[in-house]
Amino acid sequence: MNDDTPVLDLAAIRARFPSLRSGTAHFDGPGGTQTPDVVAQAIYDTLTGPLSNRGALTEAERNADAAVVGARAAMGDLLGADPSGIVFGRSMTALTMDFARTMAKQWGPGDEVVVTRLDHDSNVRSWVLAAEGVGATVRFADFDRETGELDPAEIARNLSPATRLVAVTAASNLIGTMPDLPAISALVHDAGARLYVDAVHYAAHAVVDVAALGADYLACSPYKFLGPHCGVIWGRPELLEELRPDKLLPSPNHVPERFELGTLPYELLAGTTAAVDFLASLACPDAAQRSRRERLVATMTALEAHEERLRSRIERELLSLPGVTIHSRAERRTPTLLVTVAGHDPRAIQAFLAERGVNAPAGTFYAYEAARHLGLPDYGALRIGLAPYVDDSDVDRLLAGIRDCLTR
Repeated sequence: MNDDTPVLDLAAIRARFPSLRSGTAHFDGPGGTQTPDVVAQAIYDTLTGPLSNRGALTEAERNADAAVVGARAAMGDLLGADPSGIVFGRSMTALTMDFARTMAKQWGPGDEVVVTRLDHDSNVRSWVLAAEGVGATVRFADFDRETGELDPAEIARNLSPATRLVAVTAASNLIGTMPDLPAISALVHDAGARLYVDAVHYAAHAVVDVAALGADYLACSPYKFLGPHCGVIWGRPELLEELRPDKLLPSPNHVPERFELGTLPYELLAGTTAAVDFLASLACPDAAQRSRRERLVATMTALEAHEERLRSRIERELLSLPGVTIHSRAERRTPTLLVTVAGHDPRAIQAFLAERGVNAPAGTFYAYEAARHLGLPDYGALRIGLAPYVDDSDVDRLLAGIRDCLTR
């Protein structure tokens, strides 16, 4: 952290999360964060106010429209993206399945798609199934088991003139590795292909800038960054115009609405906007002089410094314990640690911690290919993930619990 990085008021942040009053220390953020009161209030206010399908005639119609327009603008600011390319859906997985099926209409035998073993299965199986359905070929890029790194050269080895799309994570939800996306993007675009980025885990921990990352499409999930359960995909608007998803005849045919099947969950979109606004409020005393995008960049920069400090502390102390392995040494990582301990079942460690009010789950967390590549058992490993509301007292309890479990 440099002298210009804002310092977060952790006590004030934690006070906005009603669930923390239970006393539980949450290291389960990678699976979904806790919810601040302002997000719940926005959902409540939307559901209990006048509400109907979108329109401009009645207050209920205008409220629904404002929820959609506001959420597109908020997500555009969070991602550094054009709001007209923001698509909402039930989940990132559902949206990615839909987009894969739609893109595959333009593929056939002889075409190729590249996926990686570092990714969550939503950004693997969606493309595998879509490619198989039209006779296209799927190529797998591997990551280094020892370091957790995904070398751009490994992507390059799998590219060819037949490559139509490369799907890659911005950050592994299993081991935290953050690949060099700008380098990967340059390779993909030089090959004439498109880049689909899974930023579900990344968006919770870093400043997202779709242009800087070089993404053509980027997916994320608001419930991973303090919002409600829904999914978001941003696509370059000119590319979205080229896609023709299956839809009902009366449904809108313009972008981005042509990808949003049925009535949108207006209350969840209002909650998404509230989550983005909450994040934007955390690190800017001069908020009135800054745009929401500027305030978001300040907050995410401060969060990254806070979470990196805690991650370094946890990692250092865990590695001092006998038999502990942390499954990534990548140069750039999120504050997410996948831990195994020789002679100890991670499910037993999870249960031991849970009895002490510390939530740190064990599993493979839908990172099917990554877990297999690491040689993990079906029950996986212990995942310790940080979130904006985690403080040093939480870390104290986590480390004390693990020590007690290993020495009992």
